[in-house]
Amino acid sequence: MLRGEIEVCRLTYLAVERHYRDLQDGHKRGLWFSPDHAWHVIRYIEQFFVHVKGPLAGMPILLDPWQKFWTAVLYGWRRADGRRRFTRAYEEVPRKNGKSTWKAPQAAYLYVMDGEPGAEVYCVATTRAQAMTVFSVAMTNFKRWVKRSAGLARTFTVFSGLNQERITAGASVFAALAANAENLDGLNPHAVMYDELHAEKDVSLWNVMESGFGARPQPLLSAITTAGYILDGICTQIRGYLVSVLEGKRQDDDFFGYIYTLDEGDDPFSERAWRKANPGLGLSKMLSYMDGQARKAKVLPSAKANFLTKDLNCWVNDAEGWFDLQVWDKGGKKFCAELLKGRECYGGLDLASTRDLTAFTLAFPPAEEGGQWYLLVWTWCPSAKVAAQADDAAAYSDWVRQGWLTETSGDVTDYAPIREQVVQACAQYDVREVGFDRWQAQQLCNDLMEAGVPMVEVPQNTGGMYPGSKKLEELVYSKRLRHGGNPVLRYAAGNVSLLYDSNDNFRPDKKRSKPNGRIDPIVATVIALSRATVHHEESIDAFINNPVSG
Repeated sequence: MLRGEIEVCRLTYLAVERHYRDLQDGHKRGLWFSPDHAWHVIRYIEQFFVHVKGPLAGMPILLDPWQKFWTAVLYGWRRADGRRRFTRAYEEVPRKNGKSTWKAPQAAYLYVMDGEPGAEVYCVATTRAQAMTVFSVAMTNFKRWVKRSAGLARTFTVFSGLNQERITAGASVFAALAANAENLDGLNPHAVMYDELHAEKDVSLWNVMESGFGARPQPLLSAITTAGYILDGICTQIRGYLVSVLEGKRQDDDFFGYIYTLDEGDDPFSERAWRKANPGLGLSKMLSYMDGQARKAKVLPSAKANFLTKDLNCWVNDAEGWFDLQVWDKGGKKFCAELLKGRECYGGLDLASTRDLTAFTLAFPPAEEGGQWYLLVWTWCPSAKVAAQADDAAAYSDWVRQGWLTETSGDVTDYAPIREQVVQACAQYDVREVGFDRWQAQQLCNDLMEAGVPMVEVPQNTGGMYPGSKKLEELVYSKRLRHGGNPVLRYAAGNVSLLYDSNDNFRPDKKRSKPNGRIDPIVATVIALSRATVHHEESIDAFINNPVSG
């Protein structure tokens, strides 16, 4: 790496350079490197742990060269009194580089091999399910050991009940914890493996774990994560601190870390860039996987944001400008709504009271597999908003005159014409369901249900909105969506930005979208498509591999 034989990004280079610089002058600060300690951890992992999932299940865990290097650096450095040097760590590497399989044995080592009386070791994350990702690897191996050894069975007790998973040995405990777990303040951790720190908005759990180290002579709080979308959370704070250490802006001999990512100007679709960001590429992470992810990223904006963040470790705020309006306009060819009468469709209703638009969408699945989807969208706005349209830079008056936008009297949207339109649509079309958001909608939805409209609540979170968001993006970029050139819908499409959750699901987000820009017709469309996809799931693979031209 330092000899130029392996190409890495600047931050990775600085982390490696720091190690070799400390080999030369660390003794001046009471630091020394012990190969024996380093190899002890590496051999423990490779001799006693096996893979628990996938095609390698049951086979010994053999660390990749980059994993051996960083394991050696983290555990090999000692202080003058023989204690481990590093007490804090930040390790940032893209997904599928084998981090869970690698960190679980380290946590087990700190639990049983560190000579710490009453050791408390925790795998923590924002959710318990994520915390179990690391812990379950260790727990499965402990189960294997106690079955084979009566002595170990007398020493360790493995609890595997749902949400009770833990390993105990006398006063020592090894367990998984979530950020919202109760009674965290009473913990006395010896070591903490904090998984996917990027998903954590609150600093509380990190602070609780760090403050519990006071009585431990050589504690370790290690965060290992991919990049994420939360740019003002605890993860970027810790990352920024590490960067300042690597760049020599501050001295902290307790803090360990490295970052695998791209440098400014790198082409994210080049294999050269992939190798810089993914030290396990070709080993734990397959080149074919990156090829597939890159193909999706070239086609879909949300996939590009996900590819940059999770596979190349680039911090991304959102998929700014979700839709390329030139692509959007491909679906603008006029069609006759009369031809859709009697056709199966699914509705979405996004209501507002004052400043926002109110929208109702009907989404019509194709009559034959692989055919076109059609949208009919009605939008309403209070007359006071139409008069004050300048704050949105939108042609409200023109849209009212052209019939694309319905003006309601007063400062607040009148729901009566909306009710009439929904009921009328149900009489003209085969409306199977109308999705709605409970906020602002209770009375109108009660009225519509009394009128026989099949209403279905759609939560305004990624769980409820991701299916429709994904479907809308796929239809637009596969050029299978016919929206008839609705200018209000186009205006909303040009305003949208996305919000991602920790599972890489996404949805439109009004707060992140253009200032003063309205996205309500798109939200109504996403709600409609979320219900439609329940009954009409399709695969995107065909058009990703063979995109439609034109």
